Amino acid sequence: MPFSYVESLSCPKCQKKYDASKVQQLCTCGSPLLVSYDLQRVKNRVTKEEIEKRPPTLWRYHEVLPVQNECNVVSLGEGMTPLIEMQKLGRRLGVEKLHMKDEGLVPTGSFKARGAAVGVSKAKELGIKELAMPTNGNAGAAWSLYATRASIKSHIVMPVDAPLITRKECAIAGANLYLVDGLISDAGKIISQLVNEAGVYDVSTLKEPYRIEGKKTMGYEIAEQLEWKLPDVILYPTGGGVGLIGIYKAICEMQALGWVEGQMPKLVAVQASGCAPIVSAWENGEKESVFWENSTTKAFGINVPKAIGDFLVLDALYQSRGCAVAVTDEEITKEQSLIAELEGAFVCPEGAATFAAVRQLKASGWLKGTEHIVCLNTGQGIKYPESVEEHVEVLQPSDRISFIR
Repeated sequence: MPFSYVESLSCPKCQKKYDASKVQQLCTCGSPLLVSYDLQRVKNRVTKEEIEKRPPTLWRYHEVLPVQNECNVVSLGEGMTPLIEMQKLGRRLGVEKLHMKDEGLVPTGSFKARGAAVGVSKAKELGIKELAMPTNGNAGAAWSLYATRASIKSHIVMPVDAPLITRKECAIAGANLYLVDGLISDAGKIISQLVNEAGVYDVSTLKEPYRIEGKKTMGYEIAEQLEWKLPDVILYPTGGGVGLIGIYKAICEMQALGWVEGQMPKLVAVQASGCAPIVSAWENGEKESVFWENSTTKAFGINVPKAIGDFLVLDALYQSRGCAVAVTDEEITKEQSLIAELEGAFVCPEGAATFAAVRQLKASGWLKGTEHIVCLNTGQGIKYPESVEEHVEVLQPSDRISFIR
């Protein structure tokens, strides 16, 4: 039985098709390409019950992943992260059923490992020897480490104020790491120059078709963990938006396969008020966003002034009857502390933003409180130590602590 039922690559804008067995980047029209599968053959050959018996990694869904030969799989055991019920926080927010998909527990400490695992595996299958990308931190760390495992050389450019730990991950993986005094958009310009001059494989967000395939497995896992019943609302911290696009794609595929019950969840793109191009476009009913000038936010992973796949993010919001919402850095900080205080979870600022958005949407009436809600925490809070202020007292060895009861 085939390991994958990939058919082709297709352009969501002009519908042109491409050969998935060859190196492809963007469509000639400039759009990202999406992977298409023979879902009827998948439906005939495998059942969700069979998948449930497989090892708990994202590769359990290999029939709907793009790697065609199992020997090319590059894995560190990524996938099947916990779906945690947040009862105390849910009561505080006024919602009856709240879950967190905790992506901080995958290799490299963020959900970026999913895209790297599948993207690097396909790069290996295509014979790639060198790859390059701009990053806000976590993606560069993940792709560097997985590329090293696949014996592929990586070139990474990230903003100088990206989280320090992500720089360390790139460095220890042996990547050619460069820092730019600017934003990820500035890093992208440098990578474009390298790609054009040296012919290195460009794995910038959505400039290759396979990162999204790794990210979409979050959608498959959420459904499986809920016994193949879809939640009502899924909130996702949105920078480049690949995960949101991927989750939407996964649910569409599962619906075509007949694996899930319920209608498409309302998808919510959560951004920071200091960088909210998707929110602005959604509020104005636009199909694409406008570059967000002078963007800034403590949630560094979603500081993306203009996403190449913005039209796909917005389409997913419109098609799912979802919305886009912006939260302030102050709201993110408060929610991050509250989550730790109530639930014992140290989430990243981007993850905290989704819970702040739940609070805002409940207050506005968009959420009634009776929905089943899933928030994505996309990374470990310990990767952002500067996001937390310490309030501690330094003791001398001879000091005693007075307990207040």
